[in-house]
Amino acid sequence: MPLLPTFLLAFSMSCDAFAAALCKGAAIRRPSLKDALRIGLIFGVIEAITPMIGWLIGRSLAVHVEQWDHWIAFALLLLLGLHMIHEGLSKDEEDEDCTTPQSLPRLMLTGLSTSIDAMAVGAGLAFAGVNIVTTALAIGTATFVMATTGVMLGGVLGKMVGKRAEIIGGLVLIGIGTTILLDHTGYLG
Repeated sequence: MPLLPTFLLAFSMSCDAFAAALCKGAAIRRPSLKDALRIGLIFGVIEAITPMIGWLIGRSLAVHVEQWDHWIAFALLLLLGLHMIHEGLSKDEEDEDCTTPQSLPRLMLTGLSTSIDAMAVGAGLAFAGVNIVTTALAIGTATFVMATTGVMLGGVLGKMVGKRAEIIGGLVLIGIGTTILLDHTGYLG
């Protein structure tokens, strides 16, 4: 995958973690850099692993669905994008992650819950013939940076930015899915 789509994908996959990290930072109130780096590392590592798992699952199915693989990638990215937009537009102001302790198991569970979409994206990318290691490292790095930044900004900005980040991430996923579909059907090239 070219550099710009990889960057945009990595950014969009990190938006959920950014929103969760804002929440964690708001709960800590005055997070230290150590807190932010710890949360960023946990979220980043999990977010890097899950697309590879999805890619392996998708690769095992790729032979059976070769004729419509671009439609599958498009559908997965469209659905995930719409879900992120829906979450970003939801009026739910209470997030239980904001009030729970910052223990390692709780942070890992939060990191996993924000990276399920990355697993589905990984499955979709298996059909697009993408180098998953490079893409997963980009996603993990972007998530580390975004989550670390989110924790530090959390005390100041809180949920106000988190919802918008999910909407932007959802729009980017839909755009990438549309590009894959148009590219494979010959409309882009």
